[in-house]
Amino acid sequence: MTMPLDRIITDPTTGDGPDDADVVVTVPEADAAADPAVAFMQGRLKASGHTGVLFEALRSGLVAERLHRLLGR
Repeated sequence: MTMPLDRIITDPTTGDGPDDADVVVTVPEADAAADPAVAFMQGRLKASGHTGVLFEALRSGLVAERLHRLLGR
């Protein structure tokens, strides 16, 4: 089964996202440039929502891409 990744929201400061987001990721700005999978395992990156979607987004690099885009890096 393929999980939809088009509705993952990454807001590095507030974790705010639309009510229909599959996953909302929150990470302190100081940790946002780190590898998101490592930050998640260390408890620095928090997520709410569907765990399967989160893991697929981490594996595919989508979380890293969205964080870098939001931070302008």
